[in-house]
Amino acid sequence: MKNYRLIDHIKFIIPSLIGIFLFIIPVKTSTGFTIPIAVLSNWVQELLADQLSAIMMGIIVITAIMTVIIKITGRDAFQKTPFFQQLFDVNTFWSIIRVVAAIFAVMVFFQVGPEAIIGEDTGQTLLDSLLHVLFAVFLFAGLFLPLLMNFGLLELFGTLMRNVMRPLFKLPGRSSIDALASWIGDGTIGVLLTSKQYEEGFYTKREAAVVGTTFSVVSITFSLVVIEQVGLPHLFVPFYLTILIAGIIAALIMPRIPPLSKKGDTYINESVDEVDETIPNGYNSLTYGYTKALKRAKKETSIYKFFKEGGQNILDMWMGVAPIVMGIGLAALIIATYTPVFQWLGLPFIPLLEIMQIPYAAEASETILIGFADMFLPAIIGSGIEADITRFIIAALSVTQLIYMSEIGGLILGSKIPVSFLDLVVIFLLRTIITLPIITLIAHLIF
Repeated sequence: MKNYRLIDHIKFIIPSLIGIFLFIIPVKTSTGFTIPIAVLSNWVQELLADQLSAIMMGIIVITAIMTVIIKITGRDAFQKTPFFQQLFDVNTFWSIIRVVAAIFAVMVFFQVGPEAIIGEDTGQTLLDSLLHVLFAVFLFAGLFLPLLMNFGLLELFGTLMRNVMRPLFKLPGRSSIDALASWIGDGTIGVLLTSKQYEEGFYTKREAAVVGTTFSVVSITFSLVVIEQVGLPHLFVPFYLTILIAGIIAALIMPRIPPLSKKGDTYINESVDEVDETIPNGYNSLTYGYTKALKRAKKETSIYKFFKEGGQNILDMWMGVAPIVMGIGLAALIIATYTPVFQWLGLPFIPLLEIMQIPYAAEASETILIGFADMFLPAIIGSGIEADITRFIIAALSVTQLIYMSEIGGLILGSKIPVSFLDLVVIFLLRTIITLPIITLIAHLIF
């Protein structure tokens, strides 16, 4: 500690406290509790309500155009700007997705084309609703993310939480911040934080995949929206406790089984040198964590660098993620809305639901897998089922499944987290199989 001046302590404490306040501390609003980042996000959405669809269409179209240009001219055309080179130089599959997403966005905005694409339940849900949320959340989360990442907070928590996260979840201590930011704030923030830490070499491929698909939990706020949709808001406390219990059990099991257990324990640069978490002699967890935090904070000397990194985060998320959500998310919603595919996929679950003595098993089976397209669909479809216990189970399951293509799934695919589409399908199914019996057991105790 003697090597550090008062200014180094201040550089760690002040930005970290601001970061904790913005991303983690719940504040009361007229609609309940949320985090300040979400309050700022809602304010921007209200302020730009009439312009956001056009803005997001513009971002998606520009991304597609720049991606096509770099494909035609070669990546050397952007060699003076490595950030944009990395942003627009994607493989052929993602290039096609970006072009298709741009076509979709233009069709939806100008209301030209088949109802399946431009309809209220498909294209408009994404362009006129979800992408508004992502624009605003990414704007502030991207700008202020360096407060959590660059001033020592992760170093402190990484050391303090090591003895909890390693044995239970096979993860470094710093992942506790990702989980907390997701839980109180939003799963999108958790994915973002995880992707950035993986890119900077703090997570191995396996750790990034586990954190991104297991700890990017649904916020308290969205859980409240889901339970209200199924007409059981008076049961919010037991509902959320059920989600936590099922979620923690899934988090204990998922890192220990494929596909997550099979991910390589190498870093983004393919090195196998572990991030050292041992505590030297003469220190305890707190003093060593604090010393590491000061060492990290001392490196931050430029306000320009802070805002430049924040600005790059924002562009990376807007241009990297929005086309994925618009392209793949819309395809999933079209399948869910206009085809019986998810009803057919739910048929094998009917005998299982009957064994578990869940009323209206046939109706409930239709909601089991449709959450893969969008998390809110099971609650919408299941809200008409007459049995309270069935609606409770459907709502809780939809939240604990976590992977849904219209947001978290699309975000993960658009991020650097090393998880494929097939991985997401398998993880979604495994989470369903693990959490359904737990939720059903608790539901039978409640009702």
